[in-house]
Amino acid sequence: MKRDVFQAIADPTRRAILALIATQAMTPNALAEHFDTTRQAVSKHINMLVECELVKQEKVGREIYYHLHAAKMKEIDKWLEQFKKLWETRFDQLDQVLFNLNKKQNEK
Repeated sequence: MKRDVFQAIADPTRRAILALIATQAMTPNALAEHFDTTRQAVSKHINMLVECELVKQEKVGREIYYHLHAAKMKEIDKWLEQFKKLWETRFDQLDQVLFNLNKKQNEK
């Protein structure tokens, strides 16, 4: 069964891994150094990220480097967009209420 990107980002460790490799490719050992857990546990998180296609592997010699597959993150952004619009509308309404309250106070 193929997992989706939302399962991948549900875990804080996987989100931290994505943040780490967003700027540079890293090996599993380099990633594991950033966590207070076993390398095997980090590898399981990496495997899920690969399965969800958020991370790509690149073999260089005997090392495997993991890169962020940023294009796949667009699925998350597309889903979040509907909520962004909702919140922007609500914040605009709140701005108007606060403006009106401030205007009434200044008139007194």
